Amino acid sequence: MKTIEQTISSYRLTILLLALYAAALAAATFVEKYTSTEMAKVLIYYSPLLFLLQFALVVNFIAITLRRQLHKQRKWGYMFVHLSLIIILLGAMVTHLFGREGTLHLREGDKSNHITIQTSQGTSYHTLPFSVELVRFTLARYPGSSSPSSYESEVRIHLDGQTYKSRIFMNNVLDLKGYRFFQASYDRDEKGTILSVNQDVAGRNITYAGYLLLAVGFVLCFTGRNSRFSTLNRQLKQSRSTALFALLLLILPPPAQAAAPHNNISPAHAARFGALPIQAYNGRIMPINTFSSEILRKIHKADRIGTLNSDQFLLSLLAMPETWIHIPLIALPNKDLADYFDLTEGTFPYVEAFDANGNYKLQDHLEETYNKPPAQRTRFDKDLIKLDEQINVLYQLLHHQRLNLFPLKDDPSHTWYAPGDDLSSFPPADSTFISEVFLTYIADLQTGIREGNWQKADETLDMIATFQTKSRTFDVDARKLKAELTYNRINLFRLCKITYLSLGGLMLSLAFASLFQKRKWTKRLIAAGAAGVGIAFILHMAGMGMRWFIGGYAPWSNSYETMVYVSWAAVFAGLMFIRRSAITFALATLFGGVILFVSGLNWMDPQINLLVPVLKSPWLMFHVAIIVAAYGFFGISCLIAITNLILQSIKGKNRPLLTDRIKELTIINEMSLWIGLALMTAGTFLGAIWANESWGRYWGWDPKETWALITIVVYAIVLHLRLVKKWDNVWLFNAASALAFLSVLMTYFGVNYFLSGMHAYG
Repeated sequence: MKTIEQTISSYRLTILLLALYAAALAAATFVEKYTSTEMAKVLIYYSPLLFLLQFALVVNFIAITLRRQLHKQRKWGYMFVHLSLIIILLGAMVTHLFGREGTLHLREGDKSNHITIQTSQGTSYHTLPFSVELVRFTLARYPGSSSPSSYESEVRIHLDGQTYKSRIFMNNVLDLKGYRFFQASYDRDEKGTILSVNQDVAGRNITYAGYLLLAVGFVLCFTGRNSRFSTLNRQLKQSRSTALFALLLLILPPPAQAAAPHNNISPAHAARFGALPIQAYNGRIMPINTFSSEILRKIHKADRIGTLNSDQFLLSLLAMPETWIHIPLIALPNKDLADYFDLTEGTFPYVEAFDANGNYKLQDHLEETYNKPPAQRTRFDKDLIKLDEQINVLYQLLHHQRLNLFPLKDDPSHTWYAPGDDLSSFPPADSTFISEVFLTYIADLQTGIREGNWQKADETLDMIATFQTKSRTFDVDARKLKAELTYNRINLFRLCKITYLSLGGLMLSLAFASLFQKRKWTKRLIAAGAAGVGIAFILHMAGMGMRWFIGGYAPWSNSYETMVYVSWAAVFAGLMFIRRSAITFALATLFGGVILFVSGLNWMDPQINLLVPVLKSPWLMFHVAIIVAAYGFFGISCLIAITNLILQSIKGKNRPLLTDRIKELTIINEMSLWIGLALMTAGTFLGAIWANESWGRYWGWDPKETWALITIVVYAIVLHLRLVKKWDNVWLFNAASALAFLSVLMTYFGVNYFLSGMHAYG
């Protein structure tokens, strides 16, 4: 019978406590969704149960360390990582018990030394040892847009009879007398500011010390001679690395294209038109080629329609609107909408959105939908809103709106206007020119389509370009426009997708054959395939670099960009094991291709956006890059695990070669999990530092960050299974590592669709 000491210091208890912890956190995210954040905090996040679980984990680790004398085994990496987590928990407790967090609301010219503190017990006030005066609040917007680019508060500090000036803006903190002031929000009239105030010197110092120790621990985990990773690496060196397994690639037929008018649009003129700059609704200056591509994907869910590319489509739409309103062009989000509103299933023409009396069919149901709280809207309601957006975009184009080609000279907001907009802000001569030149251009387009003569259309397009150059109020970076056109034209990610899928599948197929009958030529073909993947990998990096240059920020700020980066990280993970295991490299290549395939699906949005103020931080580059890289390693582990499970099911008793390959792949699987877990943990805590430096708190139990923590705990469970003798077997480890990937999918996709939170911009 086990003693209490043995129970407390058992690895079974470790795994049980981690599983309960993950389950409690997962339940809390759904409690928050269906009730409120405060209820989730009361019932779970700040409940005695969760504190007890955390305390039990700490006691369990200390008991294991003492009983098994880990310090004598020189398991320094293991000990430092776990000790750092205890210190981080201690810092969180100090922050929770002694930290102070509130808000300071000031109007321009106001001075105050009181902050408002909101807690579950009510509202209280705290007096600061100094006064803060708001001199001026400034909100900067992107050119021609209502979207904030940055906002800042210029303040005057009154301390000990002296006055100091300071500026507070997003990611720029005022640190004074142990208090930190963050730019949180502002008044609608832009004459007042709301500052978040945090006092937590002790908690912050303890927590940051924990983060530093965590970094040291991870370094030792991968470099220490007695670490688990080093042991696995030595085992892998002793194993041969040749074997492979085949995957069946399903080639999906392309969707049916709508019938489009005969393509009489000159490719040369369409290219000139596509190179012209235009201002998007969010203020970003882009080539019309990018704009037209986004429009066609929005309306038709495809990059082309018939034989027309996006520029030719837009020109044809402008020249022949009466034709296009009868062409099945608008893609339906789902079949239910077609049945309910009597629309053609799949794609339907613009005219079908109106009844025989000219009434908009969607109007009544739309009003009901918008009157519902967002949380109560059904999938039908959400798809209806999307469909309405598609129809409205097409309506605006048909009425010459949204085509923001004409800048207003000397406009402080740097707004560009479309010919169908209200042009009363322009001087009479300019407004007349805009109206006439655009109508002339449409007539020239019609002439070009009818007669094949595009000279007049070229000349009119040059007149529009000349007007842009003379009237714009800021410099348009011609290098970025040219780079964006090149980026759109060569479509490197599509090329990489095809290469990864084809070569990855080929290498797996060839190697599967060589598993049963070895031939020299198969090995050479695999090597040639690996070289091709290497070239595609370099092009993949080049594509991300181009996107970085065009957007001006690290290209992993939204779902599409992070998918592209996950694909790159997956192939990179495979390259790390290319000399040790060809099957791992082939699986990684195929996985990278699948991710790029998913990123190109209709529901993904590949457009380059302008960053919201909070994302204008170097922390974005490090935090997101590290976490998303972890997803790549977790994905590789999942594929290896599935492969191993299949190999185990077919190996039988007389397959020693397969047994060796399963052992080898299991080692690589565990190594990949260790790398992924280290990256995931480091990235999550870097995000906590970013949060603390941006708005004064490490952790707010936002669903995205909570599920990131759950993912860490889930993979920690998988890696701890081997420490229990009865659970230390190849099948269980591979099955667990495959199932663990569901937590990654929930963190990356599920939170966005089933939950909500501050990370919605991601």
